[in-house]
Amino acid sequence: MPSDAGAPVKLSLPLEFQQDVFKELREEDELVILARGLGLLRIVTNLLHSYDAAGNNLILLVGADERENVWIGEALAEHAAVSQAPKARGLSLVNTDLMSVGTREKMYAQGGIFSITSRILIVDFLSGLLNPETVTGVVVLHAEKVVATSLEAFIIRIYRQRNKVGFLKAFSDSPEPFTMGYSPLTNMMKNLFLQKPALYPRYHVTVAKSLEGRKKAEVIELEVPMTEAMRDIQNAVLECVEISISELRKSNSGIEMEDWTLDSALHKNFDVIVRRQLDPVWHRTTFKTRQVVRDLTLLRTILHALLTYDAVDFNKYLDTVLAASQPPPGSTKQNQSPWLFLDAADTIFTTAKRRVYTGKVSNADLANNPNAVPDSLHPVLEELPKWAQLSEILQEIEQDAYFNPAPQDTSNGSILIMCGDQATCTQLREYLQIMYVKQEAGKDSGEDDDEPSAKLMMRRKLRNYLSWKGDFTKVSAALFSENQKAINSSTENRVESGRKYSKPPPNKRRRVRGGGIIGQSSIRSENGAVRTAGDRDAHIASLMAELQPTELEAMQKGEIGFDPLDNMDSYYELLDMNSLIVVHPYSGDLDEHILEETKPRYVVMYEPDSAFIRRIEVYRSSHTDRTVKVFFMYYGGSVEEQRYLSAVRREKDAFTRLIKERGNMALTINPNANLAPEESFLRTINTRIAGGGRLAATTQPPRVVVDVREFRSSLPSLLHGKSIVVVPCMLTVGDYVITPQICIERKSVRDLIGSFANGRLYNQVESMMEHYKSPMLLIEFDQNKSFTLEPFSDLSAPTTPAGLASAPDLQAKIVMLTLAFPRLKIIWSSSPYQTAEIFSELKKQQDEPDPLKAVQLGLDPSMQGDELRSFNQVTQDMLRALPGVNEKALTTLTLEVENILELANMEEGALRNLVGTDVGRRIHRFFNRSVFGDAPVPTFS
Repeated sequence: MPSDAGAPVKLSLPLEFQQDVFKELREEDELVILARGLGLLRIVTNLLHSYDAAGNNLILLVGADERENVWIGEALAEHAAVSQAPKARGLSLVNTDLMSVGTREKMYAQGGIFSITSRILIVDFLSGLLNPETVTGVVVLHAEKVVATSLEAFIIRIYRQRNKVGFLKAFSDSPEPFTMGYSPLTNMMKNLFLQKPALYPRYHVTVAKSLEGRKKAEVIELEVPMTEAMRDIQNAVLECVEISISELRKSNSGIEMEDWTLDSALHKNFDVIVRRQLDPVWHRTTFKTRQVVRDLTLLRTILHALLTYDAVDFNKYLDTVLAASQPPPGSTKQNQSPWLFLDAADTIFTTAKRRVYTGKVSNADLANNPNAVPDSLHPVLEELPKWAQLSEILQEIEQDAYFNPAPQDTSNGSILIMCGDQATCTQLREYLQIMYVKQEAGKDSGEDDDEPSAKLMMRRKLRNYLSWKGDFTKVSAALFSENQKAINSSTENRVESGRKYSKPPPNKRRRVRGGGIIGQSSIRSENGAVRTAGDRDAHIASLMAELQPTELEAMQKGEIGFDPLDNMDSYYELLDMNSLIVVHPYSGDLDEHILEETKPRYVVMYEPDSAFIRRIEVYRSSHTDRTVKVFFMYYGGSVEEQRYLSAVRREKDAFTRLIKERGNMALTINPNANLAPEESFLRTINTRIAGGGRLAATTQPPRVVVDVREFRSSLPSLLHGKSIVVVPCMLTVGDYVITPQICIERKSVRDLIGSFANGRLYNQVESMMEHYKSPMLLIEFDQNKSFTLEPFSDLSAPTTPAGLASAPDLQAKIVMLTLAFPRLKIIWSSSPYQTAEIFSELKKQQDEPDPLKAVQLGLDPSMQGDELRSFNQVTQDMLRALPGVNEKALTTLTLEVENILELANMEEGALRNLVGTDVGRRIHRFFNRSVFGDAPVPTFS
C-alpha cells in the first residue's frame, strides 16, 4: 500500500468544529453528516490536500458533480500554491468515455487524486484496469444517494472486498434522506461499509461555540407585507391545494397518507412522495387522481410565481396555464382539471388581471396598434412590495457607508444581493437600472422624481404583454381554424360530400397538445394535400414570423436604439468594489466563493435560504477583521415564510432522529466486506449432475458477461452481491451472457416500447438467434411500480380522429415477436432482485461463458455460436414445422440434405438412417400422404 504519511499540512479551517471533523477523519473512517451551509466542501478539500501533499497516493473521489469538481480543483491548486508542497498534483478528472483505456491506465499508475464517474470506475474495477488493492482511499460525496442498488454501493463493496487497508470517508449535508424507512441510518452504514457516523447539526455544541463565540454578523430581519391582491391569490391557491389533497385522500383510502398535508405540499419533493406511494397501484388509479397529482405541481408553481414574478409576467403565465387547460374540440369538460371549476380558481385569474389593468381589451385594439396601450384599458401595474423595500435598504446602506466608512475593515464596500434563481436576478437588475429614471407618468401625476419607482419598467412590460397577447390570439385562431378544417374534412368524408361548414369565431382559442387529435393525425389543407406534423410546425413558425415586427419597424418605433459602437474606450473600465452591487442566485457550496471573492460589507437576502445564513455565519466567524451586515427579507404570512420555517424544522427533526438512532444502533458489521467472491462460492457447493454423474465441487466461481452499457442499471450490482463474478465487455450480441448457450437481452418496459417503435428489438433478437441456441428476452419492471403492462398500453397505440387504435398494443407486439422467432424465450421479472434470482437459477448445472468468445460474436464473421448460423432461418423454421423434428434432427437434416425438394423425395429407409426410425417414418408419411384420400387427384387446366 502506498504511504500517506508526510509533513504537517497547513489547514484553511479556522473554525473549531471544522478542525475537529478533520482530525477525526484523519484518524478513522466514518460517515460525516453536516447541516447545510457549514462548509462541507472546505473540509473535504483540506482532507484531500493532506493526502495530495504527501505524494505517492491514489485517491478516488466518487459522487462529485461538475460544479463541485471545479470548486475542489481550484481549492486544491490554491492549497498547493500556499503550502508549496512539491508532491501535490491537484485534481484530475475522469468523466468521459472518450478517454482511452491506455490513458486511464497510465494516470492510475502515476497516482494522484481522481474525480471519476461511477460508471467508468466500476468498469475499470471489474475489468482489472484499476486494481482496488493499489488505491490509497476513497472519498464519497452525497452519501445520501448510496442506496443498495446504486453504482456507488457496488464500487464500495468491490473496494472493501479486495482492499482491507485503504481508508473510506463519506460525506453528506442532507440529513433528511437518512431518516426514511426502517432503520435508515443502519442500512446506509451497511451500504457504505462504515461503522461510525458523525453528526454535526447547527445546534451541536462545538458548532454553536464556533459560530457564536466570536463576533456575530449583524442581521436585520425585514418582514415585507404582501399586497391585498397577492394575499387573496395566495389564499385562493392554497384553497385549491387543500381541496386537491382531500380529493386524493378520498380516492386512495388504502394508502399511507401521513405526509399528505398542506405543509408538505409546499415542498418540491411532495410530488415525489405522492407518486412513490401511488406507483404500486398507479394502474388502478382513476384519471381524476392522476390529474390531481399533476395539478398539485402546477399549483405549487403558481405559488412560487406569485412571489417572484412581477404582476404582468404572472398574469401572462396564468394566460398560458388557462390556454393549456382548455380541452381539445370534441372532448368533454370532464377532462379539465377539477380545480379550474372552483370559485377560488376564478379569484386567482380575475385578481391577477386586476393587478395589471382594468377594463377590456378587444382583439381589434390589439391588431390595430399592438405596441400602444388602448384607451379602454386603465393600467394598474401593481409593483412587488419587495422592490420598494430593496430601494429603502440600498438608501440605508448608502447612508451607513457614508457615516461609517470603517477604514480598518478589510472587506470591500460592495453590496451582495442573493436571489432564488437567475430569472429573479434579471428582474432585479432591470429594476435597479431603471428605478430612478424620470418618466412621463411621474411628471403628469406630480410624483417626486427622487422617489424610486418601477412604473417605467412595468409600462414597458405591459406594452410587450399586449403585443404578445395579440400574437397569441392570432396564432391560436389560426391553429383552431386548421384543426376545425381537419375535423370538418374528416366528417364530410364519413357523412356526405359537398356539405359546407361555417368557420369558427375569430376569437376562439384552441391549444394543440401532443395527446390531442391534431397532435397525432395528419391535417388536410384546403387544396386536399395532407399536412403532416412537420408541415404544421413549419406553418406555425411562419405565422409567428409574420407576427414579429421587423427590426426597421422596431427602430422606427423607438424600441431598439441604434448603437454605432463609437467611443468604445469609455465603455470599459475597472469597477470600484466600494460602489459595486452584485446580484447573484443561490448556488449551494459555491456561495462560499462568492463571499470570498466579493468580500461584501452588506448582504441582502432577497429570498430566505437557511443554508446561506449559515454560510454568512461561517464567513463572519472565519474573518474576524471583516464586517458583514445582513438584510434578511421575506413576505410576512406567506408560503415563502412557511416554506423556510418548515425546511429548518425538517432538518432539525431529521438530526434528532439520527441522533436517537445512533444511540440505539448496534455495531454495523457487513459480512460481505471480509468475504471474497471465491470464498463465498466455496461455501455453497456448485453441483452439476448430468447423465447420472456424481456430486462434484468446483472452485470456479459463477460468471456472467455483461455489456458495459448495462452498468447504468442496478442489476450488475445485485449479481455481484449474489457472489457472481461480473465481467464487463463491449458486447454486440445481447446484454448478458450467462452460459455458452444462453444470451439475454434486457429491456425495461419503456425501453421495450421504444425498441418496438424503431425496430431495433427485431435486429437484436435476430442476432441472438444466429449465435446462441437459447436466446431470451428479459422484460424487467421497476420494483416500486406495478407489475403490469396496463399503464403503458396507452403509450404504444396512438389514436386516430375517430378514436380507434391504429397500431397493435404492446401485448400484441410481443405475440408477433414470438411468432416471428419461435425459439425466443421471454422472461418476466418484477424487479432487479428477482432478475438476479432468475439468473442464478438459469446458471445451475451449466458451464460458464467465455468472455472472449462473447465479445467476438457479431464482430468476427468466422465465429459461429451455432452450427446452423450460416443457413436460411426461414428454411429452418419450415423444418421445425415437420412432425417429429427436434433440434437434433434439425441439425442433421440441415447439414446432410441439400434442400426441401431432396428431403421430400427421399426414401423412408434413407430418412431412417439419418434421423432415426420413428422420426424418419413420420417425415416420410408427411410428404407422401394424399391430402385428397382415395379420391382421384384433381387436375387444373
